[in-house]
Amino acid sequence: MLSVHEPLVRRGRSHPAARFALVSVLIIAVLECVVFNLPYWTGVAASTDSPATLNTIGSGLVREASGTLEVTDQTKAFLSVPVDGSSHYVRLDLAQVTGATGTTRSRIVSVVRVRLDSDGRAGSSTLVDISQPRSLYLRTDAKHMVKLWIQAPAGTQVPIFAVRPNVRVAFQVDWLRVAVMAAIAVLIACWRPRSALWRIRVNPASAAQRLAFFAVMAVVGVISLTGAAIIATIWKPLVFQAPNGYTYDFDQYGHIADALLQGKVWLDLPVSSTFAQSANPYDPALRERLLDAGGSPIYWDYAFYHGHWYSYFGVIPAIILFVPYQALSHVIDGMPAMLPSASAVLVFLFGFVLFGSLLTIRMLRRVAPNCSVAAMSMALVTLLLGSNVGYLWLRTNFYSVPIAASLMFTALGLWLWAGAERPEGSRRLWHVGDAPGLSLPRLACGAACIAANAGCRPTFALSALLIFPMFWRQIRQMARLVRTRKATRQLLAGPAAVILPAIAVVIPVCVYNALRFGSLFNFGNSYQITVNDMTSYSEPVANIPWIIGYYLLLPPRLQSTFPFVAINPTPLPHWGFAEPMVAGLFAMCPMALLAFLIPLLRRHRRERFGALFSCMLMLGIAIMLVDAFKAGLGWRYICDFGWLITLASLPGLLWVLGELSEQGVTGDTGNTGTHALQDGRMTGRWQRFALDTRRTLIMLLLLACILFLLASCFVTGRDDSLQRSAPDIFARIQAWFSLLG
Repeated sequence: MLSVHEPLVRRGRSHPAARFALVSVLIIAVLECVVFNLPYWTGVAASTDSPATLNTIGSGLVREASGTLEVTDQTKAFLSVPVDGSSHYVRLDLAQVTGATGTTRSRIVSVVRVRLDSDGRAGSSTLVDISQPRSLYLRTDAKHMVKLWIQAPAGTQVPIFAVRPNVRVAFQVDWLRVAVMAAIAVLIACWRPRSALWRIRVNPASAAQRLAFFAVMAVVGVISLTGAAIIATIWKPLVFQAPNGYTYDFDQYGHIADALLQGKVWLDLPVSSTFAQSANPYDPALRERLLDAGGSPIYWDYAFYHGHWYSYFGVIPAIILFVPYQALSHVIDGMPAMLPSASAVLVFLFGFVLFGSLLTIRMLRRVAPNCSVAAMSMALVTLLLGSNVGYLWLRTNFYSVPIAASLMFTALGLWLWAGAERPEGSRRLWHVGDAPGLSLPRLACGAACIAANAGCRPTFALSALLIFPMFWRQIRQMARLVRTRKATRQLLAGPAAVILPAIAVVIPVCVYNALRFGSLFNFGNSYQITVNDMTSYSEPVANIPWIIGYYLLLPPRLQSTFPFVAINPTPLPHWGFAEPMVAGLFAMCPMALLAFLIPLLRRHRRERFGALFSCMLMLGIAIMLVDAFKAGLGWRYICDFGWLITLASLPGLLWVLGELSEQGVTGDTGNTGTHALQDGRMTGRWQRFALDTRRTLIMLLLLACILFLLASCFVTGRDDSLQRSAPDIFARIQAWFSLLG
């Protein structure tokens, strides 16, 4: 049963949740019907006089027989029309496309960038999608004349008939916008200081809480797996060949699976004889000369070694997902179909959300046994924000596959290890001295999962070091027995349960490396065909402080127009791989800074789980340094260490939220619903106000981080921005704000 310390209904008073729901509905209704529909209310007096037939068409546009406009000269591709100033909006009227052939239709675009000038003043470029009626309205302050520039390459045809001035914007209720506001209201309802969830303790034995947790996970799972299935059904080869340039093939894992199914370790990709016979195929300047001379194909970011193409990305994701899928498709359809990398990323990320959440709950309950549901939900959202998985959810190409797989395997392995201590009477327990018994199956399965990182993202394999703080009591007892010569054969069962499964996973990966590159521990990174000769490249030491600063402290770059966030440049003193980002870890997830409170929580530092969180912080910093030296600066590399630093911050987060006491246990304070702080109890209104203030601050920070994450999906200049991958969504949401001025 749920542990509730306060009745949810009082006589003579309305239900607080009902009052909040009513207020939320009213606020959402006002925002939707008044604020977001201001263009409608302010345009009621528009004259709607000027007919669209008065448009002047620039000489850079030609009206086709099909009704479309074709761009012939970008410098003169405009439509102009007079306005009378009665409306702040113009509308793009669409042409009725008729009689267009297949060739002509292929040149007609549904998404185009335009710029609206007002009375000779240049406007800003904006995206228009003809499938989104709201995006066809453009705001202007013109009193006399507007000029619409079509910003598209010559030969492009746009289904625009004319610019209609002096229009009234239609009233619209956008249910997606309503759903977003409702989701924010639900989070506020759950996290506000006087929410009932602060009075309900996390209890994994509760059937109701288990049902609620797995219901949430089921929603995430259905969305993820459905998305993965849809992507797999519409898959097309992602291969691009630039004239006299590199070949970009984004189906690396599909090629790995095909090679394994054929019993080969190299990829079945064509090899240019001139490239293979060149003096140094890793020299970028030499490759450019070969490409200019027609020496294609040269595959970008593949590994080339002794006349064959390879992938330097870990093979285990291919074995787990790609090989079974492609083998099964061959049996069913007769022709193997590649599994898209995006489908695999979605599957692995769902696994991380599930097992990462279970790991967080299991670990935090050891620190705060009476942790509230509200605080635990905040901790789970913080983990997802700090682990940078939002980046992977949007950028679902092959680069994200090994990282997503390692996140899942590591979370699963640590969750199994964190639950390895079992009560007496459990099956297959391993005892050493007077330390608690450990489940051998959980130790073994956890070790196998952690070892799987060697075939995914090897950096994550360093998480195996967490076995020492997690099982320090058992390790210390083992050392004592060995020192006193009281060790028995049974003592070896625990280490064997960890070492043997790990070896069973790592050895095949090492053999696979040896078959490809002649060395057990050579993953082929040095043979990748990229911007530098990686066989001799090393990151300049002078770049390292800058890279670390960017990873952690790069501030957000805000702007006044949608999406209100911009890409931040990341210059380095010397050349090195540096991907522009929107912000560093502590800006994207300020709660991660609370990891540095661990030394101040002295009581918890002396406990074994306090030591575990301290080791997580140090390991996260160590992995960040490894990435800085070996890989440079990459937005996706934050996933390597962000989850560790964020996990280390969660005890500090609970302390700020009032969930920890001197003994690491929360207390009941009666009808106030608050928990004891470090002095062991809450006294007076001031302490209650201080606690409510901290909880409100964390709630606002979390909401701001979620909105920042969503906004970062729309920024121009990032790979896989929604502006390119889903322009209809981009145009729809951009119109929410662009028409407000």
